[in-house]
Amino acid sequence: MPLHKYPPKIWEAMKLKQGIYARLPKHYLCSLEETTQPTPVHWKALGVKYRANPKTGHKERVQDVPIPIYYPPESQDGLWGGEGWISGFRYANNDKLSTRLERVWKPQLFTRELYSEILNHKFTITVTARALDLIDAAYGFDFYILRTPKEDLNSKLGMDLRRAMLLRLAFKDTQLYPEDPAKREKIYTKYKQFEIPAEEAEWVGLSVEEAVEKQRQLEHKEPEPLFKSCVENLVKELAIQKLSEPQLVEKK
Repeated sequence: MPLHKYPPKIWEAMKLKQGIYARLPKHYLCSLEETTQPTPVHWKALGVKYRANPKTGHKERVQDVPIPIYYPPESQDGLWGGEGWISGFRYANNDKLSTRLERVWKPQLFTRELYSEILNHKFTITVTARALDLIDAAYGFDFYILRTPKEDLNSKLGMDLRRAMLLRLAFKDTQLYPEDPAKREKIYTKYKQFEIPAEEAEWVGLSVEEAVEKQRQLEHKEPEPLFKSCVENLVKELAIQKLSEPQLVEKK
């Protein structure tokens, strides 16, 4: 979610670098800025500012007008491939002279098992037919999650999976195929192009609320109990006292 879509107080604090928001990692704050528009799914961009009128042949100005799309909360728990709900109208009985009726078009959803090589786990995920086509086009589930821009992925689940994959690639976890090191190395080599430092990977896909809580936990230090320091000091004093005491050596 871009910065301007957050509540005004949060947005202003992040813009002016106030409070804990000023201490969030720079790479995380940069990732919040919306740099690219999502790929059109329910409409086709013309890509030109002028075109010839098919009837008159005269040059006329045209513009791309995106269709408003609503993404329900459940879309964040699945992979919808950029599809969402579209609100509009339809004519009763397909008669243009009849009353217009409100209608909402929704994508058809499927439940599928998708396997991740990096995580070595099968996930049961709600998907659309378009998402399945995009996974095939990306040559696999892992490539789709790692390659797809976050604006097109448009899924909290997808970003959480990306963070988990990037962390495993960063740490080269030996728990992946522990009995087959050759296969593990093959997987890490296959996805090596996506490796980033663990310090960056652990922030990927976090919401602002999650990032603030993570930063707060990093900065928070539990107070050390007084009795613990007293016990440590006493142990040191006893050790020094024991070493300073004269030792009797028996003559044989």
